[in-house]
Amino acid sequence: MTSKVTTLNDATFQENLQNGSTFAVRLWAEWCMPCRMMSPIYEDVAGRITDDSLMMGEVNIDEFPSVAVQLGVRSIPTVVVFKEGKEVSRSTGMMPAPQLEQLVLSAK
Repeated sequence: MTSKVTTLNDATFQENLQNGSTFAVRLWAEWCMPCRMMSPIYEDVAGRITDDSLMMGEVNIDEFPSVAVQLGVRSIPTVVVFKEGKEVSRSTGMMPAPQLEQLVLSAK
C-alpha cells in the first residue's frame, strides 16, 4: 500500500503554507517512542480521508528543525492543521485515530 502521507522539508512546508493549501503536518523524530507509535495511526487516518484538497504531511524535526522553531513546537508528536496559510488547530501527544481524524477534518 502506498503512503498517503507526504514527507515535507523546509521548502515544501513553506510552499504549502504560502500557496494556501489545506494540510495537516505531523512533527516527529525517530528517537521519540510516542511519535513512532503514532505513525501507523497517522498513516491510517491519511488513508481514510478521501478529500483530495486536504494533504497530510510530516516533518522530521531532527532533519528540519526550523519548521518546529517556526511553529513554536516544544513537544512531539505535534499535529498542526492549516487552512489558507493559517493555523486552525493543533494537538500535542498521542491521540487515537478518531480524535486525529476530527482534528485534521477541522480545517474543512
